[in-house]
Amino acid sequence: MRNPGQPAPAEAAPGPALPEHLDPADRRILERAIPHTMTGHQRLLATVDSARYCLQRGIPGDFVECGVWRGGSVLAMILVLQEAEVEDRDLYLFDTFEGMTEPTEADTSPMDAPALENWREAERKGETAWPELFGSEESGEEAVRATLLATGYPAERIHLVRGPVEETIPGTMPERIALLRLDTDWYESTRHELQHLYPALSERGVLIIDDYGHWEGARKAVDEYFAERPAVLLNRIDYTGRLALKC
Repeated sequence: MRNPGQPAPAEAAPGPALPEHLDPADRRILERAIPHTMTGHQRLLATVDSARYCLQRGIPGDFVECGVWRGGSVLAMILVLQEAEVEDRDLYLFDTFEGMTEPTEADTSPMDAPALENWREAERKGETAWPELFGSEESGEEAVRATLLATGYPAERIHLVRGPVEETIPGTMPERIALLRLDTDWYESTRHELQHLYPALSERGVLIIDDYGHWEGARKAVDEYFAERPAVLLNRIDYTGRLALKC
């Protein structure tokens, strides 16, 4: 969630230290996943808890993430699966694997300048798509694949779907989803993901919205979608993350 025109280091800056009271199993997962994600500890723990919940409650379906970056959140999901000795869940990772898609005028934030304005400024300066951070080799398709395969999870269960979600979904997607994590920031992509993926989310399945509290576009897409459907309670994870169970 960095502005298009804002300089970024080649690697994600280290976040705050993990809480001392953290459960040892959670600590092991977070220590492996954190180098591959910009997601805060609370949101990452919410993903871990959600994956465990899906397994413990027998929620049918695969695990899906839209907006992968270096694969840290999916890595956490895989580690939960291995913790439970489960190898029959497929994981779908949707991303361009070469940078963020262009924002629209809907993509603003009270904590940042309008994304489109900064995007155009970045283009003018030749810094299209945040190359230092989002277009790095570490966030490319093969690097992400290598990170996930290094866990030993079955390769045939890991599906990296390359391209803008508006072009790849619904052409490639699972029939049923247990855990759906959306982290593509913008209005258009979030709206498209909800329209096509949420209907496939199992009853009592988990929906996680990473950017609801930070980007107005993501919030607008979520609010518009659920205004026309049965209400869900968006539980606050932290200032930006939200989690809901499908009724």
